[in-house]
Amino acid sequence: MDNYSGESVRKNLEQIRLNIAEACEISGRSADSLRIMAVTKTVPAETVNCIFGMGLDLIGENRVQEYLSKKDAYISDIGGGKAPEVHFIGHLQTNKVKYIIDHMTMIQSVDSVKLAQEINRLAAAHNKTMDVLCEVNIGGEASKSGVSPDDITTLLEQLAGMESIRVKGLMTIPPPSGSDIFLGRMEELFNKIKARNIEGIAMDELSMGMTHDYAEAVKHGSTIVRIGTGLFGARNYF
Repeated sequence: MDNYSGESVRKNLEQIRLNIAEACEISGRSADSLRIMAVTKTVPAETVNCIFGMGLDLIGENRVQEYLSKKDAYISDIGGGKAPEVHFIGHLQTNKVKYIIDHMTMIQSVDSVKLAQEINRLAAAHNKTMDVLCEVNIGGEASKSGVSPDDITTLLEQLAGMESIRVKGLMTIPPPSGSDIFLGRMEELFNKIKARNIEGIAMDELSMGMTHDYAEAVKHGSTIVRIGTGLFGARNYF
């Protein structure tokens, strides 16, 4: 784990911000219209904590067990009594929702009514409303989770009436090959759904773009870019 360096993370973040600023200028957007998420898979808690002094306040967790092993070591106050936001972005099994329901600000990977029902049930039991994004498998890849573009409206309509979840938008992980094409398709789908004004559904967030394609994602309207390797460096898997 000692490959991680606070100074290298700072330099990486500076470059990421420059790249985002350039992409925003090209596309006529304000840099304030999107957020950088630090994806923390395999990154030790002490390294994650250093980003909170660099102006980042949002982290993304992929694995329930890994998050549970690190959460108590994360800084709980990043200034002014504010805690960092934590979003769950990995594939989530229904039997593991109970372990994270009290700790997540948002669950980005909702891809079935069954999962949404369990989140809704547990959120109600914990007297909270959970913000969620619905995951779209924009490339139709068998290896990835997410609902098909053809089925996303039906899923959204089924979730609209659930009282303890609040749908805030969409998330996707496009195929690495031809990423720009799929990012464009996702932007088109997002805007089409937004224009429909489905009652009980907000289209505020479009989470897409990772280390290899975040600049392109910015040009296609992403509001949250999820960056791990580009920020922290090469992964040390365990």
